[in-house]
Amino acid sequence: MAIWNPWHGCVKISPGCNHCYVYRRDAEFGKDSSQVTKTAKFDLPIQRNRKKEYKLMPEEEPVYTCMTSDFFLKDADEWRKEAWAMIRERRDLQFVIITKRIRRFFVSLPEDWGEGYENVTIMCTAENQSRADDRLPYFLSLPIRHRAILHEPMLEAITIEPYLESGRIERVICGGESGDDARVCDFAWILQTMNQCVKYDVPFRFKQTGACFRKGGRIYHIARKDQMSQAKRAGVDYPGSGAGGVQV
Repeated sequence: MAIWNPWHGCVKISPGCNHCYVYRRDAEFGKDSSQVTKTAKFDLPIQRNRKKEYKLMPEEEPVYTCMTSDFFLKDADEWRKEAWAMIRERRDLQFVIITKRIRRFFVSLPEDWGEGYENVTIMCTAENQSRADDRLPYFLSLPIRHRAILHEPMLEAITIEPYLESGRIERVICGGESGDDARVCDFAWILQTMNQCVKYDVPFRFKQTGACFRKGGRIYHIARKDQMSQAKRAGVDYPGSGAGGVQV
């Protein structure tokens, strides 16, 4: 996989943002994460080497986009037009865009978007039930070819069966919160979501335990380096019988 951060910085808008890892990392260097700026890698997808070949090659996909900001952030409205143009040019790459701002989806959307670009997966976050019920109905109404749901940080048990039943969600990913102030992630919540995905045959991935993980009534404090491996060892991922879209 590859990461493309065309801009950096964001504004907190919901409970999932409270302990944002970008803010945490920037604070170590005295940087204000609420200041949104273009990065030196803004044009990464179309950068070329001396042989005039693209530096970013298909074998590096999927390309996770805007991981230190939000692709649909208001501050980036003008830049997003250029970003979409690069995504259009690189139809040989699969881009994954994660957002809490799905209601700003149409702002600066390309005129040729139609029902969506085949090489773009939009992943809508929903950290709790209220955010799921606010964002996901709108998410399903949009012209998007590939959709996924992200519960990260997962802050409570979340019912998403009505949205999975639509047949328009291709994947669900869950994960706990990292950092010293991480809120608890309960394994029971993970299993509940996994069971919902199995019921509707939607691929499911347990991405990471988070730093504060509850299982069987006991709290475990897990080092950052072990959070993904511990989640994998849980063995609860579900591949689905006919997964579509990019593997994220």
